[in-house]
This record gives sequence, structure tokens and C-alpha cells, in this order.
Amino acid sequence: MLAALWATEQALTPAEIQAGLGGGLAYNTVHTILKRLYDKGLVLRDADGRRGCYRPAKNAAELTAQAMRRALDRDPDPASALDRFVASLSPEETRILRGLLDGEA
Repeated sequence: MLAALWATEQALTPAEIQAGLGGGLAYNTVHTILKRLYDKGLVLRDADGRRGCYRPAKNAAELTAQAMRRALDRDPDPASALDRFVASLSPEETRILRGLLDGEA
């Protein structure tokens, strides 16, 4: 559901989101999921003056970074968690991380 919202710059109605997902979910299911995402602060409602429209509260990168931060904060040994995470990176991801840490973003 969030991927459908991230794919556009405009706020979408539940019907537009349902159509974008291929119609495999019932309208009521889409609406219920959007309400739950709204209650969690992941989407915003009534954006851009269109009643009943939704847009993401954060982009994918922001949401991922927030989840990573929360995971590290919960871990009793964040250094070990980071070590395991870095060991799992591909060579390209390692290159990107090195560039970011060196301020070459």
C-alpha cells in the first residue's frame, strides 16, 4: 500500500490505490489498511485539499532509516548488530556506505 503512495507525487483516494494494486483487494480492505496506516502515523489524510485522499507521511528511505534506528536502540549490543549488518552488505552497498561515512554522498 505504501509503495503505491510512494510511486506518485499526488495524494490518492482508496479507490485509486485499489485500482493501482490491480483490484485484488476489496475497497473496504484498502480503506481499513489506510486507516490503520493513518493511526500509526505512516500516512496523512485529506492532503492537497482532496477529501478522503492519502499520501505517505515519510518516504521509503526515511521509514527504513527510522526502523533501523529503532532496531539499534532496542539491541543490547548495537555494535555487534552493526557488525553483522555491515558483513551482510554487497560490495556495492559497502562502497556506498564508505562514501557516506567519508562525506562523499
